[in-house]
Amino acid sequence: MARRRGWDGRPPADDEEASARIVEAAVRLISETGSDVSIADVAASLGVIRQTVYRYFPTADALMKAAAIASVDGFLDRLTAHVRGVTDPADAMTDGVLFTLEEVTRTPHLGILLSEPYLHAHSGSLASDEAQDFGMRMLKRFDVDWAAYGYDETAQRELVEFTLRIMLSFFVAPNQQTRSPEELRRFLRRWLGGALLAQPR
Repeated sequence: MARRRGWDGRPPADDEEASARIVEAAVRLISETGSDVSIADVAASLGVIRQTVYRYFPTADALMKAAAIASVDGFLDRLTAHVRGVTDPADAMTDGVLFTLEEVTRTPHLGILLSEPYLHAHSGSLASDEAQDFGMRMLKRFDVDWAAYGYDETAQRELVEFTLRIMLSFFVAPNQQTRSPEELRRFLRRWLGGALLAQPR
């Protein structure tokens, strides 16, 4: 009877399905609560014991990271729509950074890896290979001819790292309340955009 109650009465067919359903539950709870969740919260929502969740995710951080990764594709689709038609690289990157900063505050499960409590303990994660790959996927969504502006694969990866580190600074020290969104955009366009356009063609 206990087994039927767990997993909504539908035990997963295999480990892959179990892991996916745990991540789905975490994403749903994060969206509902607006913050990260515990292993116990996720287990309770699925009707299983904590040890069942620990079997697939040994720590809450591992589960929160998986939930954030599961949300990447949806974020990239929204980013693509937001920057569609912007062909100037400085404008595209400025818009992309602003959009990302806003999305992280509006969509908690995207911000788990970059939110302030997590950031203090895991600041190195922003420059990881995983974060770099995510940044490269962002660049490829822009309607920018990167090669025409002198950006080969190596230069694009350096640009991604530079931009990620700039965004990190905004999570550590958020934008001043006295600076309007328009002023923030001008600030980023001048300095981030200016650095980007300095790349020799």
